[in-house]
Amino acid sequence: MPSNPTSTPPDTPPFDAPWQAQAVALTVALIDAGVFTWADWGQAFGRRRAPGHARDDGADYYDHWLETLEEVLAARALALADAVRETASAWRRAAAATPHGTPIRLENDPHR
Repeated sequence: MPSNPTSTPPDTPPFDAPWQAQAVALTVALIDAGVFTWADWGQAFGRRRAPGHARDDGADYYDHWLETLEEVLAARALALADAVRETASAWRRAAAATPHGTPIRLENDPHR
C-alpha cells in the first residue's frame, strides 16, 4: 500500500522507496537554505493535491511531491524542465542497463 503521511497506520514506514525520502529531504534542505519557503511549497503542492488532481488512496502523493519540487525549482530557474527530464531519462536508461543487485550509477546510461 503506498504511503500517505496523513493516513498511515503508526507501524507503517513513511516511505515506500528511498527516492521518496530523498525528495522530502532535498525539499527540507532547500527550504532551510532559503531557496524557497514552506508557504511557497505549500501553495505549489496544494495545487497538485487539489481535489480532482490526486488519487483518493494517496498512491500519487510522492509523485506529486517530486513534480512540485521540479516545478518550484524550474520557476526559480534552478533546474530547467528540459534538463530535469533528460536527467530522469538518463537514470531510467542506467537502471535498465544495470544488472540486478548492482548499484545503479548514471555512468551506466548507454547514451552517456
